[in-house]
Amino acid sequence: MKIDSLSDAKIVESWVKNAPSWIIAVRDGQIESRRQVTDQAILDTVLSRSPRSVLDIGCGEGWLARELAVENIHVIGIDVVPRLVEVAQHAGGGDFRVLSYEELAAGKLSVSVDVVVCNFALLGKESVEGVFSVAQSLLNRDGVFIVQTLHPVMVCGGLPYRDGWREGSWAGFSSDFTDPASWYFRTFESWTKLFVDGGFRLLEMREPIHPTTGKPASVVFVAEPAPY
Repeated sequence: MKIDSLSDAKIVESWVKNAPSWIIAVRDGQIESRRQVTDQAILDTVLSRSPRSVLDIGCGEGWLARELAVENIHVIGIDVVPRLVEVAQHAGGGDFRVLSYEELAAGKLSVSVDVVVCNFALLGKESVEGVFSVAQSLLNRDGVFIVQTLHPVMVCGGLPYRDGWREGSWAGFSSDFTDPASWYFRTFESWTKLFVDGGFRLLEMREPIHPTTGKPASVVFVAEPAPY
C-alpha cells in the first residue's frame, strides 16, 4: 500500500531509505549549519543543565550521546530507524534502542531522566504531539525538556506563516540523498502551545546565530514541567 506523501509514516520511510547517507554526512561533517552552529548549540544547552542522565529522542547515529558521554552523562537514545540505532550501538556512548514515537507515546519506555532532548527530530504532526504528551512523565524532579528545531521565521520562505505540511528537500546535502519527505511546519505560537498542552512552561528560547549570515540557524526551546 502506498504511503500518504503528507504523513508521519512517509517521514520514517524517507529516513530508513537515507540512513546510510545520513551516517556519512554526520560523521564527515558535511552539514555546514551543524558544523558551524547547531551541534554546539544543542550540546551547550544540554550541558548548561548539568544533567546526570539524558533521553535523546530521535538519536540518529548517536553523535550527541557520544559527546555527552565524555562528560560522564548516562544517555538513552531511541530512534525508529534500525540501521541508525545499530550504528549508534556499535559506536557506543549510550544505551540505544529501536523505538517509534508512537510506541513512546503509548508508554513503551519507562525511564526517568534529568533531560529529555529532541535535536531536529520533530518533523511530523501526530507523532510529535505524541512525544509532547508523554515528555513530562519521562523527567525526574527538576528535569527539563529541550528541543532544537528549524527556526519558523527563517524557514517559512514565501509561504503563508501558518501550520501545515511543507514539501521536503535535501538541499545542501549530497546527491546520495533521495526521496525527501514532506514535513510539518509549526509557527512559534504552535510550538509554544505544544509545550503548554504537554504541561510545560518555557524557561528559555535560544536563537543560535550563524556566523556568516548573522541570522538564526535554529531555535532551541528549554522547558520545565509547569507547577500545578
